Amino acid sequence: MKKEDIRRDIKARKCLLNNSEAAEAADKVFARLEQTAAFMLADKILLYHSLPDELSTRLFLDKWHTRKHFFLPRVNGVNLEILPYDRSRLHIGAFDIEEPTGSELTDINEIELIVVPAIAYDRQGNRVGRGKGYYDRLLAETHAVKIGIGYDFQLIDGGIDTEPHDVKVDIVITESHHITVKHSHK
Repeated sequence: MKKEDIRRDIKARKCLLNNSEAAEAADKVFARLEQTAAFMLADKILLYHSLPDELSTRLFLDKWHTRKHFFLPRVNGVNLEILPYDRSRLHIGAFDIEEPTGSELTDINEIELIVVPAIAYDRQGNRVGRGKGYYDRLLAETHAVKIGIGYDFQLIDGGIDTEPHDVKVDIVITESHHITVKHSHK
């Protein structure tokens, strides 16, 4: 399925969600995430501050920030920088996303687990982002476990058209699904 068609379809589906449905979905997805070995074993986790149309990461960050070391991305030109999460040091940055402030950059190779946002995923671990390539550039540089999260309707059964620079996730988690992707080694 073409990425632009997927973006349009998922945007329309998200508009139909009410706040309680969105909160319930986030609870289910993050409960599934907490049960993964990747999450249990990881100490340094790259998460993201959610946009209003994404599964909310705020309660999850609040719950775990004293027991895990969380990091958030910050847009710098066409790339993402990785900084430690500190609730008192956030500001509205690029694309109206809360981003960390400061100069304490963290090397992506220190991160053990990356929770990856997307518009949609398929069962092969392919993802449709917002179209700017920030996460593909970042994910190409790391061997960390990559977990994509989303609503059930963000899991596309028909498959997603991919491009050579697209980076797959290792696991896809929705309210009802936990899919471990089998990657073929080149």
